[in-house]
Amino acid sequence: MKSVILPAMVTMVLAGPAWTQDRAAAPLKAVRSATRSATLEPAATGFVSGAQVYPFSDGTIYQVYAAPGLVTDIALQPGETLVAVASGDTARWVIGDTTSGSGDGKQTHVLVKPVWSGLLTNLVITTDRRAYHLRLASTPATALSSLRWTYPDDELLAVRRKAEAAQGAPPVATGLAVEQLHFNYAISGDRPPWRPLRVFDDGTRTYVEFAASLANGDAPPLFVVGPDGKVELVNYRLRDRFYVVDRIFDAAELRLGLKKQQVVRIDRIGPSAQRRGA
Repeated sequence: MKSVILPAMVTMVLAGPAWTQDRAAAPLKAVRSATRSATLEPAATGFVSGAQVYPFSDGTIYQVYAAPGLVTDIALQPGETLVAVASGDTARWVIGDTTSGSGDGKQTHVLVKPVWSGLLTNLVITTDRRAYHLRLASTPATALSSLRWTYPDDELLAVRRKAEAAQGAPPVATGLAVEQLHFNYAISGDRPPWRPLRVFDDGTRTYVEFAASLANGDAPPLFVVGPDGKVELVNYRLRDRFYVVDRIFDAAELRLGLKKQQVVRIDRIGPSAQRRGA
């Protein structure tokens, strides 16, 4: 009986590992395939000077090429705080971190350098904002000098918040009745690109209207001219393309420049209000 059972047991033992490998083959193949698909390689169109710039996407694996004797700089988003750095091979890769800048512009840099070529490992960087997954490969002499990311999700969120803020801001004409507006103002002087289109008041506040291009250049400060000819800087708010002044003035000047100053003068014409449609 033993002569029958023993060969059977030996056969089962020998067949066991092969059976296990067959079962694991499909999952391992799936892992390799998913890893390849998720890995983003450097591209010629992605370089800004000597830096490879990747668009950040959660779950993407970023390929990094390094070389012995050369340091590769992995720059994180300004203002991002480093939490931890982990690598699969810390014996043959020198990995450290440093910072540049200060305040809101302070930036963390993770520095990597292989001991020799032909090495392959991974690197995981976690911060207070996200996790980066990188694949490190060392070559004999070719290395990325630096790499960094753009953050499309952050940029989209910033644009969305700006649009929501613009929609939520009350328009400059809220509460203004057309029949109460006075347009008896004359504009004279220089003709710079920022020269206002018109000036009017509602009996309480004065509104200086500019072209939409004001947002693309320097905005001139507004000075009120007193009866004695002296000028003083007046407080005003910038609302869309309007200066809103919480007072009525008879004369004012917009000035911009130092050596060759451009001056545009605004004068209120007479005490009688010229109303729209009058």
